[in-house]
Amino acid sequence: MSDVKKYVAERKARDPEFAENFDIGYADFKIGVLLKQVRESAGLTQEEVAKKLNTQKSAISRIENHAEDIRLSTLERFAKALGKQIRVQVS
Repeated sequence: MSDVKKYVAERKARDPEFAENFDIGYADFKIGVLLKQVRESAGLTQEEVAKKLNTQKSAISRIENHAEDIRLSTLERFAKALGKQIRVQVS
C-alpha cells in the first residue's frame, strides 16, 4: 500500500467527516476523469464538445474538472455529443 493510501485509510478510520467527504469528492473526481477520457478517446477537443452542446469551452472544462452536482441530463447530453450513452447502476 502506498504512503498516500495508508494516510487516507488511517485518516478515514479516525475522522468520519473526512471519510464521508473524501468518498464523495473522489466519486465526483472519477466522473470528471471518465468524461475527459471518453472525450479524448473520441478524438474531440473541449471546444468541439462545447460546440455540439451549444455552450462554452469553459463549461466543458468545469464538467471535467469539477463534476460535483452535475445533472443527469447534462451527463446524458455530454455522452450523446461523444456518441455514447450513460448507464446508471445501483449495486
